Amino acid sequence: MKLKKMAAIAMTAILSTSLLVGCSSNSEEDGKIKIAMITDVAGVNDQSFNQSAWEGLQRAEKELGVEVRYLESNQDADYMQNVETLVDQDTDLIIGVGQKLAPTIEEAAKSYPDQKFALVDETYEEIPSNVKSIQFNAEQSGYLVGLIAGKMTKTDNVGFIGGMQIGVIDTFKYGFMAGVKAANPDAEIQAQYANSFTDQAKGKAIATQMYKNNADIVFICGGDVGTGAIEAAKELGKYAIGVDRDQSDLAPENVLTSAIKRVDVGVYEAVKALSEGNFDGGTTTVYGLNEDAVGIPDTTSNLVSQEILDYVNEQMEKFKSGELTAPKTEEEYNALVK
Repeated sequence: MKLKKMAAIAMTAILSTSLLVGCSSNSEEDGKIKIAMITDVAGVNDQSFNQSAWEGLQRAEKELGVEVRYLESNQDADYMQNVETLVDQDTDLIIGVGQKLAPTIEEAAKSYPDQKFALVDETYEEIPSNVKSIQFNAEQSGYLVGLIAGKMTKTDNVGFIGGMQIGVIDTFKYGFMAGVKAANPDAEIQAQYANSFTDQAKGKAIATQMYKNNADIVFICGGDVGTGAIEAAKELGKYAIGVDRDQSDLAPENVLTSAIKRVDVGVYEAVKALSEGNFDGGTTTVYGLNEDAVGIPDTTSNLVSQEILDYVNEQMEKFKSGELTAPKTEEEYNALVK
């Protein structure tokens, strides 16, 4: 009896060990490349750039057969903790989404030199050799929606709401302002930052105040702040302009257009390069109109006349040929309008 009992215990231990090994090494056995992204504080369902990045990973999972996941960050302090979690899980590529993750990715790249990273919306003077930077000519799509706002405003007054005053938001802002002025030199532009990417109530309050101050079109670059601002446009019967993704589904009668920035394309291409053994760390790839990675969505024709669309398309071709450029900074904008 003792021998039988000892044999049973031994067999149970062997089976348990086999199950644990099977669970822990499943991704290694199936040979899948493991990709993960870390959101900024706006979260994965921000209707904006985090969500677009996740859509790019979902496409990569479907078309390239990689394993994908995301970790959300509720506060800035979560960024490094999320990186360390993914390093411990032997993630092949860790993607930081948004300019706010830039310092964390730079620090992590030095601490984990064998780990591959990608960073969306920012680069460095000296890019670490294990970091791929993904950027966009967002000023181009900002300029195009500015042209639409300048042509369509009935009050000669439009607004811009930014989530936070950081470089990537300013790129949209000054491109937009330049487009408005090119289409309508008499237009006034209200501008304000919400100091948040998550506060829907604040976005709604700022937009409401702008509409009360005579703006009839407001462009919002601020993650979920934009969701609240679009709600204000819907309630007041005004127009809003979305960002990053086609946001017309949030209010089909009120979202004139959106300044598209195809974060999904940049993320997908980075994963594709890695899967093909072509990860080019230490470099930056910039996506713009020539790569069909910025622009305006087809749904723009629902609320914008063909005459205005033809005008916008003419300017779009000038961007592609290099004849036209848009400002990214306040200094460039001031020089242009002068």
